[in-house]
Amino acid sequence: MNAVNGALNALFDLVLTPLEWAGQATALIVVSGVFGVLALLVFKQISWQAGIKLAKDKIKGHMIAIRLYQDDLAVVAKSVLSVLVRNVQYLGLNFGPFIPLAIPFVFVSAQFVVRYAYAPLPLVAPEAEVMAGRGVMLEIELAEGRGEQIRDLKVTLPAGLRAVSPLVRAPRQGRAFQEFVASEAGEHEIVLELGGVRETKLVVAGDAAPRAMQPRRVSSADWLSISDPNRWPALWPAEPAFPSDSPFRVVAIAYPYRDQGWLPEGEFGILLTFVIASMIFGVAALKPLGVQI
Repeated sequence: MNAVNGALNALFDLVLTPLEWAGQATALIVVSGVFGVLALLVFKQISWQAGIKLAKDKIKGHMIAIRLYQDDLAVVAKSVLSVLVRNVQYLGLNFGPFIPLAIPFVFVSAQFVVRYAYAPLPLVAPEAEVMAGRGVMLEIELAEGRGEQIRDLKVTLPAGLRAVSPLVRAPRQGRAFQEFVASEAGEHEIVLELGGVRETKLVVAGDAAPRAMQPRRVSSADWLSISDPNRWPALWPAEPAFPSDSPFRVVAIAYPYRDQGWLPEGEFGILLTFVIASMIFGVAALKPLGVQI
């Protein structure tokens, strides 16, 4: 998964960089639209276009019959039943091809989220007192079956990050928590050590503007977690996933949302913009491309 994410990171750097001169919103909308058109072309190749057209024509025919023979209850009842059956057929012909298209959708949307959804942590003066609950919470979760090892966990904050609470361990849950604040701008690495394994979590603060950043670093062992899709490494491509045999499962912080101007903010806002832009471009391209949908 790390190799796939790395290749996609390089590809999106190449594609988005020139477009971002016109603004991030422009880059997001244009690339979303291009994805929508490309997805439409793929849909045309993997779907039964003749079957979709036939199902639509049959539905239209039965609707006309309902209108023309509205006084004949037998014809109307038969036509209504036929419309329902054809609708199921139509939905099935469209839904099937969309399943494989969901895979590139996940990868593309993840790239947009880590690039545009989050802003760096705000800075707090080094001498400022921070009340409990006002800092940034670092959350660490160990892999299943390693909960008791949390007692031996060592967390080292770099210069530029300041702890405002002790490291609290919960062995039964296999979790640890520590609150901190950022006092220097830049990219910082929190170091986590356990059982001879050393891992890091990138933290961005102040005016630093990396190409991408993410609140979570997850394990490659959860590449297709059914219980929590938020653990999928495909959703978090800005940092490498932990190896599958790593004692660490999730290391997370909470970034504030980036101001997107007239666009909605946060993960949901980015995904909503992506979906709407791709649909608008796709609908506009239906007739020129001759796609039945």
